[in-house]
Amino acid sequence: MFFKKKERRVFLDHATTTPVRKEVLKVMQPYWNEKFGNPGTIHKFGVEAKKALDESRKKISQILKCHSDEVIFTASGTESNSLAIFGFLDKLEENGADFKKMHIITTKMEHPSILAWFARFERKGIKVSYIDIDKEGIVDLKQFRKLLTPETVFVSVMCVNNEIGTIQPISKIAHIIKDFNRDNKTKIILHSDASQAPLYLKLDVHSLGVDMLTIDGQKIYGPKGVGALFKKRGVEINPLLAGGSQEMGLRAGTENIPLVVGLAKALELADEERVTESERLTKLRDKFIDRILAEIPGSVLNGSSVERIPSNVNISIPNIDSEYMIIKLDAKGIACSSKSACMGKIKSASYVVEALGNGMGNSLRFNLGKSTTEKDIDYVVDMIKESI
Repeated sequence: MFFKKKERRVFLDHATTTPVRKEVLKVMQPYWNEKFGNPGTIHKFGVEAKKALDESRKKISQILKCHSDEVIFTASGTESNSLAIFGFLDKLEENGADFKKMHIITTKMEHPSILAWFARFERKGIKVSYIDIDKEGIVDLKQFRKLLTPETVFVSVMCVNNEIGTIQPISKIAHIIKDFNRDNKTKIILHSDASQAPLYLKLDVHSLGVDMLTIDGQKIYGPKGVGALFKKRGVEINPLLAGGSQEMGLRAGTENIPLVVGLAKALELADEERVTESERLTKLRDKFIDRILAEIPGSVLNGSSVERIPSNVNISIPNIDSEYMIIKLDAKGIACSSKSACMGKIKSASYVVEALGNGMGNSLRFNLGKSTTEKDIDYVVDMIKESI
């Protein structure tokens, strides 16, 4: 009898999504069919669900070093970004502010869920500025200082870039805004999309200096379909979804208790294992990068080699078609990507890599994860060389 050899599969696309951890699945399980109550009701089933909701909110607030009522549960990182941007600007207009007298700032490498809202409000008359990034993929702080004006009301800069993995100087940006607010008597709000950050960076919102912060469950070995937005007390926003008092009146609709519980558990585990897992992945990442640059002529690392999360390897290789390479590697059991999954087929090349200005557009993005081993790295590099 002949047995079919098991296909080798190496998943290196953890920036798009991650598998749900067993520990997360375990804590979620009772809330699907045993503790299924609606937290908005006052009988025992509802009280039980409300307790799980409150405990999850508290757990997340302790990790973020904020108040429990500053954590708003959403259905995704994209919704959290949308709630922050739309919610804040819509509230300003409701309070009588004129869009044509407003100015907002973001970067050229933000997630599509940020750039789409900025483009929409630009069409409505708000002036928009886009901060350049240098060849290392880091925002230009000198340019940012010059972009601030007395009409500036909102700034959004992602904590970690989802494509090239660069870590942005959020606390320095916050300090610049704080000084400008003090000197010009303005109230500029800082938002940061931290969807890619919790596994590798400590997210103390006070140390970061942010007014709002986005988290996404599926990026941290939690379930899909759940996210959170930290919103500092005193920052007023309007809801995206109206018609209910849930989430402090900022997100109508019955909270998805299983997913909320899963998000809290995933974030707790990420915080506990952050240091050890970062050290492990950094060694694997550096080996990956070193082999690629040494063994593939003309290859280039996109983004900083220092200010970079441990999981990300984004490379450009001359004279290849990125999408064709992804298909060839997939045939060898390797999953990777070239850009944000949210871009879909809108644009073939990565606008983030293009913004680096190195003239290299043929990018491949590999994101290591908890299952990644040294043997996986060696196999993937060998298969890239073979595919070329």
